[in-house]
Amino acid sequence: MAICKWDGYPDLFITFTCNPKWPEILRHVTSRGLNPEDRPDILSRVFKIKLDRLIKDLRDNKVFGAVKSVIYTIEFQKRGLPHAHILLFLHEHNKYPTVGDIDQIITAEIPDETVDPHYYRAVKSFMMHGPCGSARKSSPCMQNGRCTKHFPKRFTESTTIDEDGYPIYKRRDNGRTIKKDGIDLDNRYVVPHNRFLLLKYDAHINVEWCNQSRSIKYLFKYVNKGNDRATTAFSISVQEEGSSVVDEINMYYDCRYISPCEATWRIFKFPIHYRQPFVERLSFHLPSEQHVIFSDDDPIDEVASRPTVRESMFLSWFETNKTSSEARELTYAEFPLKFVWKPKLKRWEKRKTSAFSIGRIFFVPPGTGDLYYLRLLLNVIKGPKCYENLKRINNHDHNTFREACFALGLIDDDKEYVDCIKEASSWGMPSYLRQLFSMLLLSNSMSRPENVWQATWQLLSEDILHEERVLLANPEAELTDDELKNRCLQKLEKVLKSCGRSFHDFPTMQRPLYNEEEVDHNNRLIHDELRYNRRSLLEEHQ
Repeated sequence: MAICKWDGYPDLFITFTCNPKWPEILRHVTSRGLNPEDRPDILSRVFKIKLDRLIKDLRDNKVFGAVKSVIYTIEFQKRGLPHAHILLFLHEHNKYPTVGDIDQIITAEIPDETVDPHYYRAVKSFMMHGPCGSARKSSPCMQNGRCTKHFPKRFTESTTIDEDGYPIYKRRDNGRTIKKDGIDLDNRYVVPHNRFLLLKYDAHINVEWCNQSRSIKYLFKYVNKGNDRATTAFSISVQEEGSSVVDEINMYYDCRYISPCEATWRIFKFPIHYRQPFVERLSFHLPSEQHVIFSDDDPIDEVASRPTVRESMFLSWFETNKTSSEARELTYAEFPLKFVWKPKLKRWEKRKTSAFSIGRIFFVPPGTGDLYYLRLLLNVIKGPKCYENLKRINNHDHNTFREACFALGLIDDDKEYVDCIKEASSWGMPSYLRQLFSMLLLSNSMSRPENVWQATWQLLSEDILHEERVLLANPEAELTDDELKNRCLQKLEKVLKSCGRSFHDFPTMQRPLYNEEEVDHNNRLIHDELRYNRRSLLEEHQ
């Protein structure tokens, strides 16, 4: 997603599948009296060579235009053949924004056999889905009477884009068919492809246009979905009842399916994931909280005295900003574009070539406090030389990273949450308002929860004085503002603890005070003893 943030949305999604009938493979196995599946190492090697050549065609030879970034991941079918899912990010001047542009590179129709017989044979061999649907309900792709790949498609006279951002390719009803397994298949069964890539690589190559925001998350999930897994059961035969102990838990194993091709692929150490350009993960930390690596038996004094304890990628960024004017023009995330991190030397160095990496700062959730606000500042402030520079906004020094974020406008004043609670108070009970405030705290929605508390505490505690008067049977009982706030905070703390949290997780919030001598307000026996008329007793004993 760091590449997607830097380059924008990917433009093309390509699936490239290994063809066990490639002449390079057949030439090797037939001379030895073998079948392609007998040599998974040959399948993996040849597919890797073809894949590297495909990436070179896409990136260097510019089959679809200038390419900014390429991502691919390797998966293995149940029968063992490898295939690659490729995401292609094109240059701004080589996009395909209109349906007419899409038709220039992607087709989903059967070619004319008399005009282009070689292309016709390639489509027939590799790019026809099925037969399935009503033509063959027993097809492996059929589930609950429908094709899981949504074939056959419908006929369309022109290419369009649906509301979810997926293309509907041109599939004209022109009468052309291909006979497969004795069944005539028309344009509705053609898998979208590119003619040049299909003819050159002689394999199944599905090309899809995907330059729409709503399809991006699905594509990245598809590319990085991981390996297939299965739960396997091992049974133990028991001859006589009670003759052996059967451990039903140990009989089941959560297994990962590995095909022969995947095994050889990993033995050869071929990459499963490929990214170009590379992504540099950027670590950061609060003052004096950098990671220190040591063995269990290392003396702590020796560990603390090591020079590397005071070195880190983040602190080295500060040091580079002190000496390089070019470095001071970059944010932390932009730094890998011009500088390279040397892990052995523990320092950043100026790049000497045109190569670069994309920086990705580690994610931290809002609940981490200062670490989260520090990350917000790192995304916008250029060239700080120390932590104090990050807190200096418009020549004004702030005490915390959070205040600096507020001064920069990176966090809001939470007025919408104050208005929300005030609006809810017109129809909701105070107990509901306290639950609402607690949920806002737990979701880390508020930038300054203490300000929201100060603006709404009277609404949150409206029923507390009434409860006190009812418990004491004294309609004239009074509580000070501090007592009302404390009682309300205690009720909020109870809600937070029921969710596994407390006010200790929100350091800017006021905490409730618990006095050991204070009466337990939930104990009705104590309240029954306190139910006396103080004024009448005062008059009686004067």
